[in-house]
Amino acid sequence: MEKKLILFDTDCGVDDAQAIMVALAAPNVRILGITCCKGNTSVDNVCKNVLRVLEICKKSEIPVFRGASSSLLAEAVHAVDFHGADGLGNVPDPNAPGLEHVKKEHGVNALIRMATEHAGKVSLIATGPLTNLALAVKMDPTFTQKLKALYIMGGNMESRGNTTVCGEFNFVIDPEAAYIALNEFTCPIYIATWEFTCESKLSWEFYDAWVGQETDKARFVKKISAHSQKIARSDRGEKELVSGSGFVPCDSYAVAAAIDETIVKEYMQCGVSVELNGKHTRGMLVIDTLDILEKKNKIFVMKSCDIEKFKALLNAAVK
Repeated sequence: MEKKLILFDTDCGVDDAQAIMVALAAPNVRILGITCCKGNTSVDNVCKNVLRVLEICKKSEIPVFRGASSSLLAEAVHAVDFHGADGLGNVPDPNAPGLEHVKKEHGVNALIRMATEHAGKVSLIATGPLTNLALAVKMDPTFTQKLKALYIMGGNMESRGNTTVCGEFNFVIDPEAAYIALNEFTCPIYIATWEFTCESKLSWEFYDAWVGQETDKARFVKKISAHSQKIARSDRGEKELVSGSGFVPCDSYAVAAAIDETIVKEYMQCGVSVELNGKHTRGMLVIDTLDILEKKNKIFVMKSCDIEKFKALLNAAVK
């Protein structure tokens, strides 16, 4: 069976690490490279975190590239309170691979090069701010024509924020980049929004059993997730979610959609944009259900998913 070719762009925090592991475990997937950007933590920490995930999964041959170290225009925002200062729960491994293993080629150049080498065959998964993607399309306007599809975790569909009143973290970090990507990319785009991931949440019973398996990968996930899961299971975590408490591996939903198209059962297809100016709405994903914007490239916004298939992918990731 011909494998699906994937490029992975990330700001590797805890949920990104879980998502990368899901992609690495999929037998029908080949990850060509992983590009890093600032988001949950500094870009150097992101690079270290990706290398650490690849090592635990015995996939260190996959190249890692350093990309954007800051947003295009937005003021610095981070997620150290949730993901830890290092992005992986403040549980460092002194034996983890260092930055000398990061490729010299810039991440944006690497995205353009690999998309060109595999034109029409590679899907791009983005689980962080879209800074590298915006830079890629500005450097090479034909970049998006070479992609088979783009899968994003970010934005929102009901104006519910998790960082600002109406803004989801990945889009708030770099609203201009999100605006450029959603307005200038011409390939099919699939978005797992914040509300979609919350409404597709899993039980804490599943989570405890998932990380409680006697494997190195499960123990790794449990260790790096301990800090964030303590917050997620608190009153704060329940307040942030759309409806009640539960385990929300946000970025894994975008990965699941990319590697198995049957997992997402329902989409809403419409034009979208990103608000850049509002005091409370900057970074908010704009859903144009009335087609007032008259967008040619209608985006696929995920609405429901097959939870059992999704659980199976997560379980495979820690075997």
